[in-house]
Amino acid sequence: MARRCCVTGVGVQTGHNVSHANNKTKRRFLPNLQQASFMSEALGKNIRLRVTTKGIRTIEHKGGIDAFLLNTKNIKLSPKIRRLKKQVSKITA
Repeated sequence: MARRCCVTGVGVQTGHNVSHANNKTKRRFLPNLQQASFMSEALGKNIRLRVTTKGIRTIEHKGGIDAFLLNTKNIKLSPKIRRLKKQVSKITA
């Protein structure tokens, strides 16, 4: 499973650990991914997603998972979330 947020698209970044002697060794910066479940009122069930904490805040700010999906362009969404958006838009339309 990839370490990538399905809402914001944030993934693993690389950098260096720098010692006091200025030696540099490779390291990885992992995103703060959480398993979160969101209640979809259109589908009538919980949707479990692996998202960053910023992604959780974004969804809640937009008014829930249904409102977030309907107001976000397809190009900004991952393929899994696009399929979910298609299901929600069929029911709400």
